[in-house]
Amino acid sequence: MASSPAAALQWLIAGCAFVWFCGPVGAEEPVMKAGFAEADITPEIGMEVPGGYGKAYCRTIHDPCKVRAAVFDDGCMRVALVGVDAGFVYRPMVVEARKLIQERTGIRPDAVLIGASHSHSSGPLGIVQTGQYDHSSELVKRLAYEKSSCADARYVAKVRDRIVEAVCAADHARVPVACGAGLGKEDRVAFNRRLRMKSGVTFTHPGQNNPDVLEYAGPTDPAVGVLGAWDSTGKMLGCVVNFCCHATTSPDGISANYVYYLERAIRGTMGADAIVVFLQGYSGDVTQVDNLSPNQFPNGERWAEIVGGRVGAEAAGTLLSLERAPLVPLDARSKTLQFKRRIPDPARVERCLAMVQKEPGEVGPTEWSFAKEIVLLDALCAATPAAEVEVQAIQIGPVVLLANPGELFCQYGLDTRLRSPFKITFPVGYANDFAGYVPTEEAFGPHGGGYETRLTSCSNLEVEAGPKLVEAALEMAGQMKPGALPEGKRAPAGQPWPYGNVPPELE
Repeated sequence: MASSPAAALQWLIAGCAFVWFCGPVGAEEPVMKAGFAEADITPEIGMEVPGGYGKAYCRTIHDPCKVRAAVFDDGCMRVALVGVDAGFVYRPMVVEARKLIQERTGIRPDAVLIGASHSHSSGPLGIVQTGQYDHSSELVKRLAYEKSSCADARYVAKVRDRIVEAVCAADHARVPVACGAGLGKEDRVAFNRRLRMKSGVTFTHPGQNNPDVLEYAGPTDPAVGVLGAWDSTGKMLGCVVNFCCHATTSPDGISANYVYYLERAIRGTMGADAIVVFLQGYSGDVTQVDNLSPNQFPNGERWAEIVGGRVGAEAAGTLLSLERAPLVPLDARSKTLQFKRRIPDPARVERCLAMVQKEPGEVGPTEWSFAKEIVLLDALCAATPAAEVEVQAIQIGPVVLLANPGELFCQYGLDTRLRSPFKITFPVGYANDFAGYVPTEEAFGPHGGGYETRLTSCSNLEVEAGPKLVEAALEMAGQMKPGALPEGKRAPAGQPWPYGNVPPELE
């Protein structure tokens, strides 16, 4: 691994392992290893903050953004799980990082999962990538590079390097431990943001106390997935947490969003140096905003504290109750699918071209922004009318992580968990690339609609993409053999307690 100043990286490294072996029958007791590490990726003041369709800039720092990595090794293979405090990760950076990781550690590219938390208060990894529209007209290039949220090439390189260094450090830090996995439940902080209206259609965020609202248009997923590792002294060295909720609480300034408070809650219970790898769920239509609440919402700081604190507390409580044993075997697979893009009608493109040549104030900021997106999408489709999307499955014993780069609707996560052959399934979105919103097919029907179905330069996969992504992930999970969940030791047959083995005494 390339050397770098320790002060710049601020490594917090812990190692862990548990028992397993792939050797011959009759060999010594097996050993499995795992390690954890993290590195700082806080952007600089003045860099862009992605999450919208226009430019926004970093003015203050609320808390650090990080890369957090875990490497598991069962003696036969290793897998790496990486959580990035970012709105998204894009495939070119992921491919480069995986290549460097393989060169330095030998871990296979398909065994490295790199997932973004989807924080809307982090650094510039997107949306528009460097050089992405160089093939286009001067107007399109101006709209892409001067009027849209853009990746910073220097920051992308920094995050790539920190991912590589974190995985290498975690791999180097592997030591023996016991592990456990389970599902907690937190159902009071996340809400479906799409609601049925009396008109028969669906709106995203129709507003509080709106008399035309009927009900939520989709579910939430309250499962808090956890996988923890403890050393021989009983100290928890690291964990993986999976939860479904947009990271849009956004305290003032650059931040890991509610993941910051989630980490604090877990560390407050499990140890100040425990490393928490957070992997976002299928949260395309789920946020912290309850449109049916009649009460005024808290500010971003308080909202982040509530969501992160409650999810972190549930994760910590679940971790405390887990039985600990080998979680084996390990496995990893991935496949790349091709999807057609939803191509805008030529007449619509012409109308949008006329709109974007006016000032936003003349046509309205929202109308102008989405006209810009249609123009960019038209240019994107001219170069790449189909999108390549990677689906990945990683197994750690009785746990399978099914990852894809889309903002899949929550219903897909519930369906995936229900149909998975594994007792514990972590649906992981925003992983290994960014493919935009993937609504249900119902959302595209006559009673659908809402923000997530709008055509944009980053949300444009064919209507059937969601079911195909789910089927591909489940197919790979079905090719794996789930390991056993740890169970407590059965108590021997007992005798009655002598204080309590008497009939009622009335006198």
